[in-house]
Amino acid sequence: MQEQSAWWENPFPGMNPYLEDTRLWGDFHHTFISVLRAEINQVLPLNYLASVKERVYVEKPGILRTIIPDVVIARPMVPTTIPVGKTTVADAPDKIAIPLLEPRELYIQILALRDGERQVVAVIELLSPTNKTPGSVGRRVYLQKQREMLRSNAHLIEIDLLHYGVHTLFVPRAILEPRDKRLDYAVVLHQAGWEGQSAWAWRINLRERLPRILVPLAEDDPEIAVDLQAVLNRVYEQGRYGLVLDYASEPPVQLPEEDLQWIDSLLKEKGLRKAG
Repeated sequence: MQEQSAWWENPFPGMNPYLEDTRLWGDFHHTFISVLRAEINQVLPLNYLASVKERVYVEKPGILRTIIPDVVIARPMVPTTIPVGKTTVADAPDKIAIPLLEPRELYIQILALRDGERQVVAVIELLSPTNKTPGSVGRRVYLQKQREMLRSNAHLIEIDLLHYGVHTLFVPRAILEPRDKRLDYAVVLHQAGWEGQSAWAWRINLRERLPRILVPLAEDDPEIAVDLQAVLNRVYEQGRYGLVLDYASEPPVQLPEEDLQWIDSLLKEKGLRKAG
């Protein structure tokens, strides 16, 4: 029997399906975007910069928009004192009204820095359950932005590491899904300036490592390569997910029986699940 894998080592050769738990995804999404940005900045030419941007979804009757929320200071509270034993010690605080916020999402912009100006040349999105939930404000806003990006002068890369929800990538699933294997995850690239309906696609099975993808820059600069598997493994370590994931239980996604058997054998081999 092999020794148990270290807690900081992702036991899966590719995407770890236990990370797809929707209760964990917000933290995973944030960490993945941060690590991916750092990885990209290490290989970008000096006249480029990868930055992290944030969306906040808020829905009101008849209005659908993306905003950055503010904290509003309401009228001061009536001066009172707070007794502690026989002594009153507290000054009157201000009452703070905090708006109810919808989910936040991070994404990456790659900027070309030229002649004192910043030009967005690429956007990288990691899809979340918010984007893949039918009827949600997050999905409607995301699809609107997706349409705008496909008509823009910037490249668009979408990364989908979720079995959850409906298909959301700009390439239809019927076209994307290969005939010789099941499609679990995918990365798609729309390159700005292309004529006709075409895209690059990396189609991924659960048992495969995540790909090294190309990220195009401006027309006169060569593309860069980014290893998503190296990013994921670093995310797993930095997030300390090996300390909280319950490998004794089934993964939080629906998978075919043959994949569940493969996961069972893999985790037993890694010493993360009891044999028998």
